[in-house]
Amino acid sequence: MSDPSLARRRFLLGTTALGAGTLLVGCTSNEPADSGANVAAGAGNNSQPGQQVTIGFSAPAADHGWIAAITKNARAQAEEFSDVTLNATEGTNDVNQQIAQVESLINSKVNVLVLLPHDGKALTAAAQEAMDAGIPVVNLDRILDTALAYRSWIGGDNYRMGVNAGNYIAAEMKKKNVSSPVICEVAGIDSLPLTQDRSRGFKDALSKAGFAVGPRVAASFTAETGEQVTANLLQSVPRIDALWNHDDDQGIGVMSAIESANRTEFIMVGGAGSKNMMDRIKADNTVIKATVLYSPSMSSSAIVLARLLGQNKGLGDLAEHEIPAQITTYSAVVTKENVDSYMDVAFES
Repeated sequence: MSDPSLARRRFLLGTTALGAGTLLVGCTSNEPADSGANVAAGAGNNSQPGQQVTIGFSAPAADHGWIAAITKNARAQAEEFSDVTLNATEGTNDVNQQIAQVESLINSKVNVLVLLPHDGKALTAAAQEAMDAGIPVVNLDRILDTALAYRSWIGGDNYRMGVNAGNYIAAEMKKKNVSSPVICEVAGIDSLPLTQDRSRGFKDALSKAGFAVGPRVAASFTAETGEQVTANLLQSVPRIDALWNHDDDQGIGVMSAIESANRTEFIMVGGAGSKNMMDRIKADNTVIKATVLYSPSMSSSAIVLARLLGQNKGLGDLAEHEIPAQITTYSAVVTKENVDSYMDVAFES
C-alpha cells in the first residue's frame, strides 16, 4: 500500500507508548454516541453502569485497514461505557514488543485483557501469564495455542466466509446458465491457516454446486501484491466468469489491475467488508457485485464481553449465567440489495 494510506491508518491508531496506556474517559451514561465507529448499543440491565473495569488492549500495528478498524472500534466501544477505562498499547508487528506490552498490562493490574495477537502461538505464554494472574483474557480473532490461555474467544468464521462466497458465485452462475464457468481465486497468505480455511470453504461450496476453482493465486493482504498477482492472472486467463478476492484491502489493487486491463466480462466477490467495496457494490458500475463480511466490529463486541467479565455478568439474552467460551461471527454476503444495512460495519481501506 502507498505511504499516504499507511500514514492515515497509523493516524487512526494513535500514538500510545509501550506500557503507558491511553485512559479513555467514558460517557456519563452507557447510551450509544455518534463515534464514527461501529459500537454495540446494549440492552437490558447488564448495559447499565456498574463497577469500574479497566480493560487492557493489545493488537498488531494498523498497517492494514481491517486492523486499523479493529483498534478504532475497540476505542469507540470503550468510550460508550462510563464504567470502563481502556488501557491500550501501541499496535506492533514485533512479537517480542507485543509480549512486553502484555506483560506491562499485567503489571498495571488491568481487570481484563483483550488481545489480538500478531502471532497466536508466540503470545500464548504471555496470555497464560495473565490468566494465571487472575486477569481474564478475551482472545480476539487470531487464536492462541491453548484454551487455557484465554477465558473467551471471539472471531470470524474463515471457512464459512469461503462457503458463502462460493455459494453466491455458484448461484449467480446458475442464474446466468453458465455450465462450465472459469472461477478464479485471489487468496491471501497461503501459509496462514485462515487463508487455508477460506480456500477450503470456497472449494467445498463450489464442489457441492458442481463447479470447481479455476486458476488460483495468492497475494499478501496488501494492495500492491493484490495488483501484481491479479495483473499476472488476467494476462494468463483470457476468459473469466467469476473471481473471489479474499480481502478487500488487497482488493484495492485487485480492482486496479482489473480496470487497467479493461476486463468486464466477469463478476467479482470481495472479502471482509470495506467501505470502498461497499460503495462500489452500491453503485453497481464495476465487476464487484458482493463482499463476504469478516467484520472488525468483533473488537467492539470483545470490549463488551471484557466489561461483562470484569463485572461478573453474563449476556442478557442467554439463559446461561456466564459469558460463552467462544463466539464466532457470521460472514454475511453483502450485495446491492442489502448493502445499506451493512454500511455501519464497513471499514476504510
